[in-house]
Amino acid sequence: MKTSHYTKSRYPARVRGIFWFRQDLRLDDMPALEAMCQNVTELLLVYVRDSRLSETTPFGTQRTGAIREQFIAECLDELDDALVPLGQRLLILEGNPAVIIAKLIKKYDVSWLGAHVNPGFYELQDWQHVVDACDGINTVYKEAGSLFNQSSLPFSLNEMPGQFTQFRKQAERNTIPELPLDPPVSYPPPFATEVQSVTAVHEKSKTPPLFRDGESAALERLNEYFFKHRHVLRYKETRNALDDDTASTRFSPWLAAGALSPRRVYLELRRFEDEVEANESTYWVYFELLWREFFHFAQLRPGKKWYLQAGLRDKKRPCHYDADKIIRWQQGRTGYLIVDACMRQLKQTGFMSNRGRQLVASCLVHELGQNWQYGAAWFEQCLVDYDPGSNWGNWLYLGGVGHDPRGHRQFDLEKQTNMYDPDRTFINKWLS
Repeated sequence: MKTSHYTKSRYPARVRGIFWFRQDLRLDDMPALEAMCQNVTELLLVYVRDSRLSETTPFGTQRTGAIREQFIAECLDELDDALVPLGQRLLILEGNPAVIIAKLIKKYDVSWLGAHVNPGFYELQDWQHVVDACDGINTVYKEAGSLFNQSSLPFSLNEMPGQFTQFRKQAERNTIPELPLDPPVSYPPPFATEVQSVTAVHEKSKTPPLFRDGESAALERLNEYFFKHRHVLRYKETRNALDDDTASTRFSPWLAAGALSPRRVYLELRRFEDEVEANESTYWVYFELLWREFFHFAQLRPGKKWYLQAGLRDKKRPCHYDADKIIRWQQGRTGYLIVDACMRQLKQTGFMSNRGRQLVASCLVHELGQNWQYGAAWFEQCLVDYDPGSNWGNWLYLGGVGHDPRGHRQFDLEKQTNMYDPDRTFINKWLS
């Protein structure tokens, strides 16, 4: 696989660039970063901790919580450590990212800006704000957070199927994931600035041991789940377990932070199938990656509607606001034991199984009769693996305002408890 080397002699004069790290906290498979290394002679690597995330939303939540904040901070620390032997450092700043990046560009005579596409509505706005504020800036803007590039999809965004099954079938027939790139082995040096990095790590929180910081932990988990322990061979049968770190891949925190490339996951999955075994479970990992892919691209078309109560149907479902019910749901005090156990697990660990997420969403919307947005916003605050596409896309579906007419499904909580926690081990653990 081709490896990028920075070659200074190509440039007769100083060319300054900024690479803007966002949800891509890694060095592996970074096409925009590789291109920037070839376009500039001095390169500043910048991450801006978004101060807006601590603001209170209309739902009484914040856009991030202590567990995810700590996880991201540790990913940043590892990324900075990995850059030091390469003659680089990560400049970590705090504030409004678009405003800060634009100021840096103007103050230090920067002619190139690089970043990876983030398809969230507000993240796209941030990128456009910088481009509009810095007239004449050269940009490198590439896709690295998805299996496919948008241009390789077998349909335009306007023609993209609104239901996952049709999306999956067309993608499987007509598209193959992009190959990941190896990280550059050398970088242009940074240029001097008058600004100082803020400390990456905030006050320690109780991050689950499984979700250790950074790219190296992500790649270690990938190798262990596929090759060392071969848990992947039984993934389809075990994936609905409520509290078993061997039952599902649990790649999601690193994928959401960008500490792990989905294209690297796919390549390693195919290598496992070639060298060890391919079965229904190994296919099902790809199936779930396609679900992530579906939401990744689906959020691009509706824009802000992705976050609105009426969703993609332009019609609000009836609900009756009750602050007490919402608080009891958040705190795990609804009286529905399986729901309460899942919600307390979420609050303490920042994680919940996919099955659990469906059950607690069904409870909020149906048993408690509340607006689905309060659930989506609480998940945004609490989840260590929060991703705007997957989080709000799933809540749109379960709230009955997504594209799929089969949404708004109500789960029988007693039946689900008997299926997935028959001896009440999970309930007893989290409610004791």
